[in-house]
Amino acid sequence: MQGLLLCLLFSLGGKSKSHRYELNHKKTYEYKYVGTITIGHDMPDLAESGVKLLCNVQIEGVSPQTFLLQVSNVAFQEQNGVPGNSGFTSSPKMSKKLSDEITKPFVFEYMNGRVGDIKAATEVSDTVVNIVRGILGFFQVTIKSTQRVYELEESGIHGLCQSNYIAEEDEHEQTLTLHRVVDVTNCRQKAAVTVGLALASENEPSKQRGDNIVAMVKYMYTVKSTSDGGLITMSRAEEKHHLSTLNVKGGNSKLLAIKEITLLKVLDSEGTHTIGPVQSRGNIIYKFGNELKQIPIVMMNLENPVPKIVDLIKRLAETNTNKELSGASTDVIEVFQLMRSASLEDLETLWRQLSDNQEHRRWFLDCVVEVDDERVIKFLERRFQNGDVTANEATQALLLALNHLKSELGTVDRSKGFLHMPFVKSNQLLWNTAVLSYGSLVYRLCEKIQPCPVTAVQPLLDIANNGLMNKNEEAMVLALKALGNAGHPSGLKTVIKFLPGISANAVDLPTRVISTAVDSLRHLARRDPHSVQDIALSLFVQKTLPAEVRMLACMILFKTRPPVALVSTISAVLLEETDLQFASFSYSLIKSLSNSRTPDNHHLSTACNIATKILAPKLERLSYFTSMAWHTDWFNTFLAGVTNELYMLKNAADSMPTTIIGKGKFHIIGRIIEMLEVMAVNNLLNIQLADWQSFPNSKPLFSGYARVYGQEVFFSDVNKEVLQQVFKAIDLNEGKDESPLRKFLKGLEEGALWHWTKPYLAYETRFIQATCLGLPVEISKYYLALTAVTANVKAQITPPVQQHVMELFTSEVSLETNGHISITKDIFAFHGINTELFQFGSELKCKANVNIPWKFMLNMNGREKKFELDISPYTDVTEVFSFTSDVYAVSRNIAEPSFAKRTPIIPITAESLDVISAATEGSQDFHLTSQFCAESSKYGTAICMEAQARRAHFFDEYPLSCLAGYSHVAIQLKPVETKRPIEKIQIQISAGPTKTLLNQIVALVRKLIKRNSEVIINPVVVMKALALSDAAKPEGFTAAVYSLPAAQKDNIQFIVSEVGEDANWKMCTETINTFVLNQVHFRWGAECQSYELTVNVARIQEPSSKPTLSAKVNWGNLPMYMNNFELLPFYSYLIGLHSQPDANPDHEFSAKVFNALPNTGDIIIKTPKVGDTDLR
Repeated sequence: MQGLLLCLLFSLGGKSKSHRYELNHKKTYEYKYVGTITIGHDMPDLAESGVKLLCNVQIEGVSPQTFLLQVSNVAFQEQNGVPGNSGFTSSPKMSKKLSDEITKPFVFEYMNGRVGDIKAATEVSDTVVNIVRGILGFFQVTIKSTQRVYELEESGIHGLCQSNYIAEEDEHEQTLTLHRVVDVTNCRQKAAVTVGLALASENEPSKQRGDNIVAMVKYMYTVKSTSDGGLITMSRAEEKHHLSTLNVKGGNSKLLAIKEITLLKVLDSEGTHTIGPVQSRGNIIYKFGNELKQIPIVMMNLENPVPKIVDLIKRLAETNTNKELSGASTDVIEVFQLMRSASLEDLETLWRQLSDNQEHRRWFLDCVVEVDDERVIKFLERRFQNGDVTANEATQALLLALNHLKSELGTVDRSKGFLHMPFVKSNQLLWNTAVLSYGSLVYRLCEKIQPCPVTAVQPLLDIANNGLMNKNEEAMVLALKALGNAGHPSGLKTVIKFLPGISANAVDLPTRVISTAVDSLRHLARRDPHSVQDIALSLFVQKTLPAEVRMLACMILFKTRPPVALVSTISAVLLEETDLQFASFSYSLIKSLSNSRTPDNHHLSTACNIATKILAPKLERLSYFTSMAWHTDWFNTFLAGVTNELYMLKNAADSMPTTIIGKGKFHIIGRIIEMLEVMAVNNLLNIQLADWQSFPNSKPLFSGYARVYGQEVFFSDVNKEVLQQVFKAIDLNEGKDESPLRKFLKGLEEGALWHWTKPYLAYETRFIQATCLGLPVEISKYYLALTAVTANVKAQITPPVQQHVMELFTSEVSLETNGHISITKDIFAFHGINTELFQFGSELKCKANVNIPWKFMLNMNGREKKFELDISPYTDVTEVFSFTSDVYAVSRNIAEPSFAKRTPIIPITAESLDVISAATEGSQDFHLTSQFCAESSKYGTAICMEAQARRAHFFDEYPLSCLAGYSHVAIQLKPVETKRPIEKIQIQISAGPTKTLLNQIVALVRKLIKRNSEVIINPVVVMKALALSDAAKPEGFTAAVYSLPAAQKDNIQFIVSEVGEDANWKMCTETINTFVLNQVHFRWGAECQSYELTVNVARIQEPSSKPTLSAKVNWGNLPMYMNNFELLPFYSYLIGLHSQPDANPDHEFSAKVFNALPNTGDIIIKTPKVGDTDLR
């Protein structure tokens, strides 16, 4: 290091100054080096973590341009805790481990202030070589003798970056002080890697408003004049990073890196060197290595991974068969980490050891897909070629493996093999998954490499062209969907072949194929907007095309974000449009986009606002029964927001929309994430169900797709043939004993145990960049979902089903079952240093658990329409939901993995254990504990919710501080002590009550409505929820729903009654519905006589008046909590209503809404007295 600094040689002695840029190869320079990095929130009462590296550095000349660097006296120190309360402490084991590598000789070239090739022994890790680069970075400097202020672009450990210099000369002390500032945020060639963000498209308009990472490095050199030239006696570098998850100042995570060298002595070289074999390791720019394989939230020894993986998978399989999953997340992450370090032969060994056990096999296949390079491709190839896995297993594995695979030329080229395997083509779902997933892999490659090679997309082009040549509709649709996933610019020429009016050689194709071709332009709308605009506009104006195709073209056209001139052209076309479906869809889309507030739509919303004013006179009055589009979004000053889109497409001949598309997007600083998109097509809506068999087999009855992060992962077309196969599957006479349904029912009667688990790493994003110390700082996010379902079921069916499944609805069925559903979702976020030797930084952990155990017996009598459910009461405390979140300062190292430190950012102190509801005087700490229970002594059960929060700084001062602190919410079911033991809780539902019950209801109705005439009661539904005990009568509630038909109106009664000794509480509800009036009358209390309230809603349309909707609420006696109107003036002011005194009826609240103008409405609300004043 010191030698490199000597590159800055400044000769400040005498009358002449020498600015030689080379180290003296006849000298030996010895420096003391100290490097420190801390990561935290830069607040005195919050915990942080860090490391310090101390050593001596000796630089000795080997030849005029070759130098030897040797490190000695290595010390590694860690810090974890609140600054001031905890300092750096030595780690002897980690010091020794690091010393074993870094004390080996390093050879580097040096000339004119530039570090050239660096060489080291092969056994020295990339991490240690990068630390040495951090030391040598002091010597990578430019000195201009004729300028005091200058700037230039130069290479350094961060990449090719802009540097600004200021030189200050002290002639009295014969020293020169050099200040250097490096902008490491905007490097042209930056030493940084992004993983997992290819599907989150960058949004420049948003990035221009603010960024979530700001970084800068400042160097200071002191150079003293000597007879040999300038000698660097001291240098210091300081690097600062500010990370904010949102565009907010304060409360964000900060990195501070400081390195210093101090000259100890300069000696004449002895000229003898024993170096040993070394090899080139690159230049001064940081080189990425094992940190890309190291998951930042675990630290473990990765040697000999096979037995460790076997033990973990066996433990996961055993633990999660009968228990909840809350503790399994760490084990699963460790399996992922170990598998990524395993060789291909290790994976084969694991398969041989685990594949025979169904539980172990499933866990292994679900985890091996997280091996994100060619190893997983080769592993799956062998399984498919040998027929070792089922089509279902292959589909799940291939879907996740290809979508989590690194997008590199090698992996893409190797993945082409799946598209030629007979095994993959033998199953339609597997084949679809392989083609769609390959398209997604190509898309991610094109985000990384530009121009994107045509060879990557060629297999999809071949499938599309072959399908077109053979008129194979299924092949064309699949290929076009995959090309849509890929978004490869070279795919545009092929897609054009499927678009009428665009292709020079037009081919008559089904509407479904044309629509898919239009939709496949969705990603190219961003990558090549001008070409897509021309194509989409040409389709938009072709009136001979089906309306569905033109509507999709309209969607694609606005995805390109057309300029004002093009939107004006679109408006002119719509003014002459005769197809109301198409016109309505296009106008509603333009109108909703005119209200968009997201940065990416800033100019588009302005253009659409102008277009809306032009089109409104003609198209504003189109009804909601035509095709429509809705776009709503929200965006705030934090540079975060959401977008929701809904499209309903129908043709003029259709009475109902046949196609519905829904989309959701999430905006975060500088990026747009298309979270989910679903589409459903139902062609049966507009035909008679009885005519479905006459429907053409080439046209699907139902269609749908699902897209995640903008990539289509699944689609299905259900035609007449598929529906007939479904009917055959549930036909008990189809194949007799071989009928799938018969086998299923037989299994239920014999008793069945079903267990299923699924670990799924839904999200892994990483951003890694170099620091001046040569250590990689990482920002990463992980979202892991674990699901486990265990069910024991046994059924008895009397009489047994013989011919058809519908016989179940006339049989007596008894079903006994127990089991549990357990769902765990973990979110990890890490900001810190991550290497295979040590990790430290800030770590956010959020965990949500859902645990639903059950045990019940269901008895169903289909003939009598009776259902009875017996539930065992809870005898233990059961936590059905919990959410826990906290931020920690973490420190881990490989020499002492079991001594990892994890300190809450807001440390737990004796004072913090006291339950308080507000900050103590003079303190910014905030701790809150709350608990609430709703008990039911009738059923012996309570639902309880508890919440805890601990914060160190208030939200109004540092908004992001709401994320830093402990949070916990839990919902629990607890047993409640009852006067008598409860054997079971029984829920009864009867759709055909007995005569005795009918007589009781008739008597009650006569009593309530004072009718003595005969009461006619139509079919009644009676529900009971009772707590049963052998020692006492049932307690609980019963409810009855029935109708009292009368001319010109529907009268529905709903009565809830308390069941038990001396119980007389009832609630009676009566609804009357006519064409102009809807009324609901409530009575409750003792025999429904204590309280009363009536709600009337009427539609009024008199010849000379405006259409009016009127609502009135009248009441008699009400409970005190319902009889308070004191806050009404305040609420009316908040929602913008003007109030004035008026004389209004007592015990009545009324509201009227009527049209004042075509696009506006008025509302009048009248209330009874509030204090001494009525309000209008």
